[in-house]
Amino acid sequence: MEDTIAAISTPVGFSGIGIVRMSGTMSLSIIDEIFQAKSGKSVMNHPNRSMVYGHIVDQEGSIVDEVLVSVMKAPHTYTKEDIVEINCHGGIVSVRKILEILTEKGARLAEPGEFTKRAFLNGRLDLSQAEAVIDVINAKTDKSLKMSVKQLEGNLSKKIREIRHVLVEILAYIEAGIDYPEYDIEELTQEVMESRIQEAKKAVDGLIDSSKSGKIIREGIKTAIVGRPNVGKSSLLNTLLGEERAIVTEIEGTTRDSIEEFISIRGIPLKIIDTAGIRETENIIEKIGITKTKEILNESDFVLLLLDGQRNLEEDDKALLELAKDKKGLAIINKVEKNQVLFQKDVEKKTHMEVAEISILEQKGIDKLRERIYETISDASMDGESYDMVSNIRHIQLLKEASKALKEGLEGLKRGIPVEMLSVDMKNAWESLGKITGETVGEALLDEIFGKFCIGK
Repeated sequence: MEDTIAAISTPVGFSGIGIVRMSGTMSLSIIDEIFQAKSGKSVMNHPNRSMVYGHIVDQEGSIVDEVLVSVMKAPHTYTKEDIVEINCHGGIVSVRKILEILTEKGARLAEPGEFTKRAFLNGRLDLSQAEAVIDVINAKTDKSLKMSVKQLEGNLSKKIREIRHVLVEILAYIEAGIDYPEYDIEELTQEVMESRIQEAKKAVDGLIDSSKSGKIIREGIKTAIVGRPNVGKSSLLNTLLGEERAIVTEIEGTTRDSIEEFISIRGIPLKIIDTAGIRETENIIEKIGITKTKEILNESDFVLLLLDGQRNLEEDDKALLELAKDKKGLAIINKVEKNQVLFQKDVEKKTHMEVAEISILEQKGIDKLRERIYETISDASMDGESYDMVSNIRHIQLLKEASKALKEGLEGLKRGIPVEMLSVDMKNAWESLGKITGETVGEALLDEIFGKFCIGK
């Protein structure tokens, strides 16, 4: 790539430092022209990858900002091109002024994700690793960060390459037999070929099986807190968050709109939504909130259904239990600090959910509740330390396509289809897997993927 790109790589605003980054063939000549090192030497005369103190100057020679400049020469850089990073003060004006000077000198503004796209196109990263970069940035918990780092290191890529290698071997035998029938080429027996295809399918299906846990760790679980008004929903949200996020009063119907926050339960992100209490009401605004609550309940992956332990089950409670009967979740009885709850068995009869007792007022049972939540939403793979899980929706879909093609190939083989027909299924599986690593992917898809990145990454 001949052009040089530049972008602000830190959030624009007031901060200790801001970073402006360049990549491309003109990076070194541009920085040499606009940077005056305190040492008086050209930045090119300082060691590669060192930080050099000095000033950025404009066309008139006036100082724009006091900076530290890092020069990283190709090919051992993020993009495998010459890269320059300018560490300046983090004010809005300074970083924009420096970016403006870079573009005046011949750099162009980078598109979203273009630095990482260049890393992919220049062979430093494959596509699955490039996608892991944005997952590292967006990681919500330690578990999601570790899983993304594993993918960035190439763990998924290695497994995909191994499966594709098996498919290439099968295709090579098939194609050789078709193209060169006059030669005495050793043929794979049906038994061996079937075994190889099953081996590939087992590996693909293993990755698919890991995706349920991987998707949960990456994206989190949409969790609705539901219950009658004044049962303690907002207090539960605040308790789980460890901060006063929702307004809590003794007045029923205080929460009119939903409040969303992310919390981490042992490394699993939960997108907690505190909803308006459900009850019969004539208040128009409250009715809208209740309608929205029912929608959120239907769309949620997990439900924390809160009940008042100091009041008998009412019709609104029973209606809620009915609405949530098919949802995964916990029925939580709050306010158990005064008396023994008498209706737990009634709740257990009306729902498949496990029942937990807590007192938000006295902070009783909260740690146990967190543990119960984790046990309900997790599986054994989430407790391990491997973090070799597929989490990207695009990857999951492509794995399913590959698995389907391999299944059809196995079924055809058992029916005795001609080998050239088997070749079609093997190629389809091979190409689907190649789209994960970027080996069989088009420019339009690349633009779509990297367009989701922030500018400067």
